[in-house]
Formats: sequence, structure tokens, C-alpha cells
Amino acid sequence: MINEQPDREIVPFWFDPLCPWAWITSRWLLEVELVRPVRADWRIMSLAYLNLDQREGKGLSDDYRELMTKAWGLVRVCAAASEHGGRGVLGPLYTALGTRLHNQRRRDDPTVVTEALAETGLPASLAAAAMSTEFDQLIKDSHHEAFDEVGLDVGTPVLRISGTTLFGPVVTPAPRGEAAGRLWDGLVMVAGTDGFFELKRSRDRKATFE
Repeated sequence: MINEQPDREIVPFWFDPLCPWAWITSRWLLEVELVRPVRADWRIMSLAYLNLDQREGKGLSDDYRELMTKAWGLVRVCAAASEHGGRGVLGPLYTALGTRLHNQRRRDDPTVVTEALAETGLPASLAAAAMSTEFDQLIKDSHHEAFDEVGLDVGTPVLRISGTTLFGPVVTPAPRGEAAGRLWDGLVMVAGTDGFFELKRSRDRKATFE
């Protein structure tokens, strides 16, 4: 049953388009919008900035370091799109990018960005931002909004519930319907508990996008 209450809690959600776990969590949050009075507020962070700059690349394999270098491109395009059309374009653009990157498994397809821009009605010229540092400060400013609060020992997804910034939830596959709502209810309770920091177990399955 869709919750039709007019007053919805705004839930800031920080994502890097490259992260499969953030993608799954983002799809869960869209499900939550259908069953609880919340609305996602999409914001960007950078795994490349987190891992290569803030963490100084410590403990990274050569392959992962190369992946992080490439990760700048996608989030730069998102930043450029936000500057061009306002932050409201990030949700549709993230959906267009994530569907191609994760559901369609097209991470190495160079046409993903231009297709996603076209789908969301944004100019193809924004794709050039992938190779530019013009929007890096905007990315870092958005990134710090989350990570100055949540700390550097986490990644993405990061969301804020009633003023409390949390890493997670990390879940696969994305809960649907009322199951999505129940997970949300649990997070609200956790976020409202003073002094709560961590609840975790090791992952025993790969990310599932369907």
C-alpha cells in the first residue's frame, strides 16, 4: 500500500555510480518511497577521492587502484550534470547510469555515459567532464558533507536519517514492498539510538541486481 502522507522525510543518499552495493541500496530506497513517507535526496561522493586521497591508497591492489582512477570519470559527469540542471537531475541520471553499469553489466562500454545523458535529456557535451578536473571541488564538497560525519573507515552507500549519518544498509537483493519498509523502520530505530555505531556480518554472496 502506498503511503500518501504529504509530509515526507528527506533522506540524503550519497553514491558513487560505480559501486554495485550503493546501486542495490538506492533501488531499495526507491521501494521505501512507495511504502513510507520518505523521499531520496541524491548526492554524490567519490570512491576515488576516498581511497586514493583521503586514505592515501593504503592497502589497495594495483587493479583496484586502476579502477579507482577510472571511477573519477563517472562521478565527474554526475557533478557536471548537477551544475547544468540542478541536483534534481542526479536521481534520473543515476538510474540511467546504474541500469547500464550494473543490471546490464556494461562497465567497460564507453557509450554508457552518452546513452545515460540522452535518456535523461542532458546534453552529450557533459560527457567531456569525465576527463576534466573542473568539478572536482564540487564533488569533494558533497563528499565531505557525508564523510566528515560518518568517518573514513566506511564506503558507500551512505545515508542520513533524521540527522544521523550512517553507512549502509548493505543488502542483496534489494528488498521490495513492505519488506523494504520494514528494513527502513529498523534503520530509523537504529539511527535514533544514541551511541549506536555498528552492526555487521561478513558478506556470503555476490551483489544481485534483479
